[in-house]
Amino acid sequence: MFRAPFWRALAALAVIATSVILTLTTAPRLGLDLRGGTQLVFETKNSPTVQADAESTERAINVLRQRADALGVVDPTLVRSGERRIIVELPGVLDPSQAAEVIGRTAQLAFHPVQGAAEPGDRAAVRDENGAPLKLGPAAITGDGVSDAVEQSDPQRGPGWWVGLEFRDAGAWQRLTGAAACRPQDDPGRRIAIVLDKEVISSPPLDPSVPCEAGIPGGRADITGSFTHEEARDLAVLIKGGALPVPLDLVEQRTVGPTLGAAAVDASAKAAIAGLILTAVFIVAVYRLAGLLSAIALLCYGLISYAALVAMGATFTLPGLAGFVLAIGMAIDANVLVFERAREEYGQAPGRGLRSALDRGFKNAWSAIADSNVTTLIAAGLLFWLASGPVKGFGVTLAVGVLASLVSAMLITRVLAHAVIDRVGPRLSGLGSAGAVRTWLTRRNPQLMKAGKVWLAVAGGLVAVAVAGLAARGLNFGVEFTGGRLVEFATSRPLSADAAGQAVTRAGFPSAVVQASGDGVTVRAGRLGIEEVARIEQALEAQAGEVTKRREEFIGPSLGEELRRNALIALGVAVAMQLTYLAVRFRWTFGAAAVLALVLDVLVVAGMFAWLGKPIDGVFLAAMLTIVGYSVNDKVVVFDRVRELWTARRGEPFAAAVNGAILQTMPRTVNTGLGALFILLALMAFGGDSLRDFAIALVSGIVVGTLSSAFVAGPAAILLARYDRRPAPEPPKPRTPRAREGSGAVV
Repeated sequence: MFRAPFWRALAALAVIATSVILTLTTAPRLGLDLRGGTQLVFETKNSPTVQADAESTERAINVLRQRADALGVVDPTLVRSGERRIIVELPGVLDPSQAAEVIGRTAQLAFHPVQGAAEPGDRAAVRDENGAPLKLGPAAITGDGVSDAVEQSDPQRGPGWWVGLEFRDAGAWQRLTGAAACRPQDDPGRRIAIVLDKEVISSPPLDPSVPCEAGIPGGRADITGSFTHEEARDLAVLIKGGALPVPLDLVEQRTVGPTLGAAAVDASAKAAIAGLILTAVFIVAVYRLAGLLSAIALLCYGLISYAALVAMGATFTLPGLAGFVLAIGMAIDANVLVFERAREEYGQAPGRGLRSALDRGFKNAWSAIADSNVTTLIAAGLLFWLASGPVKGFGVTLAVGVLASLVSAMLITRVLAHAVIDRVGPRLSGLGSAGAVRTWLTRRNPQLMKAGKVWLAVAGGLVAVAVAGLAARGLNFGVEFTGGRLVEFATSRPLSADAAGQAVTRAGFPSAVVQASGDGVTVRAGRLGIEEVARIEQALEAQAGEVTKRREEFIGPSLGEELRRNALIALGVAVAMQLTYLAVRFRWTFGAAAVLALVLDVLVVAGMFAWLGKPIDGVFLAAMLTIVGYSVNDKVVVFDRVRELWTARRGEPFAAAVNGAILQTMPRTVNTGLGALFILLALMAFGGDSLRDFAIALVSGIVVGTLSSAFVAGPAAILLARYDRRPAPEPPKPRTPRAREGSGAVV
């Protein structure tokens, strides 16, 4: 009895101590909206084979995005400006010259056989890494033939770094090395020249053990050359990212200020603090001492997840921080599940005591907690592997939040509760009474599923209204999706980001991206004509004196077509995988009903934004992904209880099990939803324009998602059950204790 709690407490202490150390010793990386960063402007040039136009420039942007991600730059901004220019904005304190060199290199990679030493005066000769002239044959393998490249080191092989390569066609590498191995030992033709941008970066000779014509099998090779770690990493980034389709010239490099001013950040911080205080007060009022312990555990959750993100080098943006704060409110879900089950257990057998009820609460809630978190982790993993840009970053943040919430609820809350639960009475503990919501539901026992077809008809009406809004008004896609115009103004007096943003908002463009840097202000917006630019110029003159327009040009979307397509593919695969998991874990009818309700949630929120004309931007995308995660989590909890009740009450109709599960999980749903809504309402009230739409989307999504779990997923599962003739699951068989052999004494 003593051993498990002791090790649990030790593990909790170790996690908290590690998080504190990481928080105090590692500085966070702030995004472009909070800190600014480096702006690089490249211009594409014609090559002998490719014309520099809008299409080739877009392909170059995709390569640059891969390189920026591989360099560890999280959430970079890349947009096409005009036909042939690319604006790259890199948040954080990155060395601008090093970033420009790595990101902008052409990276034409090729593997050549060495035909021998070059004759003096041979103009076709190239010099190897030591300066010796070589005569090379035609390229045998190009950069497209490399499937992976990674920097490596091994103390057993000596100091230094190298780049490990994997080839798509192992036979090509084997033929190249097999031909070279037939040359004599000291012959230069026994070498393989690795050429990057017409420069030999490595030309290692083959080992004497490589047999003639047999070559090196396996499709692997190493590029050696006394690299430092940074040099090896940069080379791997260039090779893995692929070659640019056209050459790039760096035409401008400068430091840019944040897109959000200090006032917006301060307002958002106040909203976060107010929301967290309200959430803590609410959870303590509902669960008393247990609620206080869970509030402490939630603070630890915030510390753990923040430390994990900082240690991973994540870049913090304002919407990301808002989502992080919201995750603290939603992480209360696992605690609420445990406390509600503990209340049920204590109400059924009060004589066993609070500790026993709490232990059974943790045990019985684990199934719902595990299933809901596994489905969320499936989505997070697929978003990370299949998507890119901000969607990929969201997958990382989501996974970290899920794992941290499990540690918070199942480890820290449990350790704190076990330490004090035996020292207080049932009333003070918060677990001795069923709670107002559960008491009312038990007394009234409403038969919600009798009107299942009515609920589905109402849901169908909501979907029709949403689809009508999407068809009639369409979605107001922001500049991140559609592109627009970039206008740069020169000001006679320096202007802060706050003042510039307020001036542009007064001119009628609250969703424009505004940056202030030195004596200039840059405005990016979707619809900027001559009259709109004049209004912005007049508004800026009221703040900064004389204003002149430096340049004005078209920019492409920062969330380009490929990124949007990858995000949709990742989201579709994630939903399909969740459906598969639910079908295996529960039944296919449960999974289909959950996905049907999920589609309703997404359509209703999107339709509402269409009717209101709200902008659809990257912040909205983050909100929708959060809604999907919350909605699936909610429905998994309901269906987990459906399975439990259906198994325990095999003689009752399936509809009765669904109705009972909805009523029993209603207290958890209400309390979890209110915990998140307190934070969101504070963001709506104090967060400013930058976060108000984010909060509106999430409030509507949480409300609709909560209602759809009961009034759409439940009735849909009942209707679909007609097509699944399998009986109710068998109850688990009680374990029979195995007889102990021997005395157990240690001699």
